[in-house]
Amino acid sequence: MNRQNNISQGVDFGVIWLYAILVTIGILCIFMIEYRLDTNWFQTFLSAKTNYSKQLIFAALCMVIATTILLTDSKLFTAFANLSYIFGILLMLSTFIFGKSISGSKSWIPIAGGFNLQPVEICKVFTALALAKFLSQQETDITKLRSQIIGGFISLLPAFISVIQHEAGMALVYFSFFLVMYREGFPPTLMIIAFSFVVLIISTLLIEPNTLAIILSALAIIFMLSIRKVLKRTSAPLFLIVGIWFLCVGIQRFAVPFIFNNVLECYQSARVYSAFGKDYDCSQNVRSAKKTEKSPKKPDDYNVRQSKIAIGSGGFWGRGFLKGTQTRGKYVPAQHTDFIFASLGEAFGFVGSIIFLIIYLTLLMRIITIAERQRSTFSRVYAYCVASIFFFHIAFNICMTLGLFPSPGVTLPLISYGGSSLVSFTILLFILLRLDADRQMVLR
Repeated sequence: MNRQNNISQGVDFGVIWLYAILVTIGILCIFMIEYRLDTNWFQTFLSAKTNYSKQLIFAALCMVIATTILLTDSKLFTAFANLSYIFGILLMLSTFIFGKSISGSKSWIPIAGGFNLQPVEICKVFTALALAKFLSQQETDITKLRSQIIGGFISLLPAFISVIQHEAGMALVYFSFFLVMYREGFPPTLMIIAFSFVVLIISTLLIEPNTLAIILSALAIIFMLSIRKVLKRTSAPLFLIVGIWFLCVGIQRFAVPFIFNNVLECYQSARVYSAFGKDYDCSQNVRSAKKTEKSPKKPDDYNVRQSKIAIGSGGFWGRGFLKGTQTRGKYVPAQHTDFIFASLGEAFGFVGSIIFLIIYLTLLMRIITIAERQRSTFSRVYAYCVASIFFFHIAFNICMTLGLFPSPGVTLPLISYGGSSLVSFTILLFILLRLDADRQMVLR
């Protein structure tokens, strides 16, 4: 029996089962938050008026999409990879003309039936295909500067548009593609530089400016003393060290304050500061000052605090299904989208949360296993793109919910409410399954 007559041939059903389990958990979490005991649960599921009934509709739509993808020829994904990326960019740009603002972000396109499409979610799929297409070309050498620039441009163009749309959280997810390029030979030196830059920004938030400048100066002096024999032979390293010192001090004294006070909104800056136990003075924020004649009110970390209270109230075993007080009492804002992990933590406690994370970890490990068994570079790169996107979403969302990371508004894959998110992750996974089913083919 050939593939056209047998959709299941070569398909990894382990991933499909994990996918189905996570989608079911997501619907149940939304149900726990919204269901009221004085209503008929069966009728409310069929009403299409509640978020959990809408999520069920999205899941049914995803079943159709998944089946269609599994019936598709794998060669189409390589043939239309670049065109789909261009389409995704144009779709994101169209939000500036036809877009609808939701929670201050003009990144949504209204469609029929009161539903909205978020192109930045769907564009993750197109970016993964385009990057896989580029890295699989014979002339691409990711160790060369030209290929690094092109790969970085493919990855970060949607992120740049997302920032303009005030979707900074989703923009961060596109940096996951650098992990894929690193796997394919991206120089580790550049990754170390990027990590050092992040450490410098965090240090700027935690340490008083003059103290940090003294620390940077002391580190530069210590390093120069450690290579003083080299400096006697040539002065080139001295100029390099002094240049790096000037760059670091310039970043911590001027660049970082400028970004927080002039580029980011007041609430965005406050979220970052609160994640590190600091208070941000919104009176310094130029963008917020322009919106009001009065001194803007300093936002707090209410969302995160309520989320931590909900998770903590779950204890070791949890309060039980439909017995949560914090989430069912709607104390946690955005609890069916960004903070949905709080409802799971409250209902099923530490044990349930660990089991839930093990399911995610199993899915990630399975995707990596699939990636490593591919003969085609295109399929391998795409598989690692899927793994990286899932990892970034899971890490950002859960760390945000626990107050370990600023709340950037990143959804929990296959769990958070939202058609755009569920559809995008469904497409990501099932394209991977289709490519894996044809892993004996070499795609370019």
